[in-house]
Amino acid sequence: MPFALEAVRGTASDRKGGHLACHEGRLLLRETAQVPDDDPSFTDVDRWRWYNTNNIWIDLQALKDRQAADPAAPDLPLIVNRKTVDPRDSESTPVIQLESAVGAAIGSIPGARALHVHRERFAPVKTTDDLLLVRSDGYELTSDGQMRPRFDGQEPVVTLDEDYYKMLPDFERRFPAGVPSLRRCRRFEAAGDVTFGAGIVAVGKVRVTGPRRVPDGAVLGRPRKLSETENLTIGGRDREAG
Repeated sequence: MPFALEAVRGTASDRKGGHLACHEGRLLLRETAQVPDDDPSFTDVDRWRWYNTNNIWIDLQALKDRQAADPAAPDLPLIVNRKTVDPRDSESTPVIQLESAVGAAIGSIPGARALHVHRERFAPVKTTDDLLLVRSDGYELTSDGQMRPRFDGQEPVVTLDEDYYKMLPDFERRFPAGVPSLRRCRRFEAAGDVTFGAGIVAVGKVRVTGPRRVPDGAVLGRPRKLSETENLTIGGRDREAG
């Protein structure tokens, strides 16, 4: 294979990022900015099942040979991304950011393939929803820089109210003592202005509405019965839960 793109099976968490589609018998990468505003299907993970991890393998000799024949190869589609100069201010000057995605080469290099890999190889941070997840105890950062999932089952779907958490300073202000434990959580949603204290544990499906402050040590959701010796790792220290 001259080009291989690692892909994972999409889950409800994959609401941004590129997925694979098929056009005229060839795979192509489809990004959010390439989808019409009136097309709500982009986040349908049952229809668009395979998501780009941005882990890409390239045969450099094959690439060199291809560029010897065509110096402009590989052909990467132009992506038009509409933003504002200050992303924190939707009223600031509108701009157009022109991009290309190296993963899109899968659609222009003959013989390119997609490779299905385990989600252990995919821990993206595109939004503060993702940031909350990777900062939680559901992931372990290894000494060699890998993010290893440690969830009890599938990773939760996190949804934070964009009016209060979209920008990093707002996010940090509402989690001043660190993020909740999400290791046993299945869904975590914060709607409205909610500030979280230290050592909070989220279990099962959790929805918190504001304005409010969640006190230190709160357990959100319905925890299953724990054995006397079972430990929960909260905020970097072990607490025995009975």
